[in-house]
Amino acid sequence: MKFDFTSILERAGKDAIAYDAIGKRPGGITAPKEGFDIIPMWIADMNFPVPPSITDAIIRRAQHPTFGYFSPRQEYTDAILRWHRLHKGAEDLKPEHIGYANGVLGGVVSAANVLCSKGDNILVHSPTYVGFTGALGNNGYNLVHSPLVKDAAGTWRMDFADMEKKIVDKKIHCAVFCSPHNPCGRVWERWEIERAMELFRKYDVYVISDEIWSDLILGDNQHIPTQSVSEDAKMRTVAMYAPSKTFSLAGLVGSYSIIYNPWLRERIEKEASLSHYNSMNVLSMYALMGAYSEEGEQWLEELKQVLTGNAEFACDFMEQNFPGVAVSRPQGTYMLFADCTEWCRAHGCTIDDILHRSWDVGVAIQDGRGFHGPCHFRMNLALPRSRVEEAFRRLKEYVFVD
Repeated sequence: MKFDFTSILERAGKDAIAYDAIGKRPGGITAPKEGFDIIPMWIADMNFPVPPSITDAIIRRAQHPTFGYFSPRQEYTDAILRWHRLHKGAEDLKPEHIGYANGVLGGVVSAANVLCSKGDNILVHSPTYVGFTGALGNNGYNLVHSPLVKDAAGTWRMDFADMEKKIVDKKIHCAVFCSPHNPCGRVWERWEIERAMELFRKYDVYVISDEIWSDLILGDNQHIPTQSVSEDAKMRTVAMYAPSKTFSLAGLVGSYSIIYNPWLRERIEKEASLSHYNSMNVLSMYALMGAYSEEGEQWLEELKQVLTGNAEFACDFMEQNFPGVAVSRPQGTYMLFADCTEWCRAHGCTIDDILHRSWDVGVAIQDGRGFHGPCHFRMNLALPRSRVEEAFRRLKEYVFVD
């Protein structure tokens, strides 16, 4: 491979809560026992160097010694237009359709504030990204959960009958749609999105579609943008994107919306402006331009190969060595969501036992209960393969033992 996905980065003390928060937060992940180093597999950031095109773009800009007020460059908008035309098939995307938000969750809240009244019900699928729970709950909205269900092949599916019943019973007019789904890793097929959007059209439900993971598609799966499935979907959907998950840029802050409906776009832009702090960072702008470049594309193609291999290794290992731990193979993202219900029942333990045994040996996985997984953990696989293999060796030797 041209790019480095094997070096183990020293992130401790380098502004990375993936390391620095461990053992520091009450009720959080505890520090490992002596003799074990930390393998950070909880928070959703990657443990790979970003593509050189990003650091080069930032360094070139930082060499000019002023950082005053600025307006987004035409090259920034052009980079987004190019990326979406090449990777999302968005041939009709225009500059006026693109908005800015200080993070996808901020954009989700701005859209909800336009589409809802405080106290309104908002439909989400469960398991549910913990960020939706916190951001929307803190802003006065009630989340109504429609559980995803596994089919005979173990694939997570939407329960359309349950969705319809809850839309009607709870008088819902706004849904947050996660595509690809976090934490389950589902990449929705076109027919699934079409059926969901037809249901939302039938009951006049507006959609906030979080597509931050849409570039991280594993294997032969294909991401279908929510706005692309019909003209109605295009006009009733607020889509949120960012390079932060794809290129590990969360610390630079910055996301963008795509809104074709002019009424929605104007109202959401106004809502987003009210804090007077929803403004782009100049280095974040250059990072996106470096990410959405030809070198960024090449890096991403290699990254997806690495992530696909890591996910296949992890799922095969669990199936062969951890009977009673159920996992649906992720089709996108780099997160694994594992159900330990049967293992815990057979071994007389709890998910807390699993978590603490893992943390004791430095395998820093995340408690799945915050995602509405009652006996689950979430695991980040965006690490060098040697670290992933070592993590599973420790899980086999110290955690999932008879």
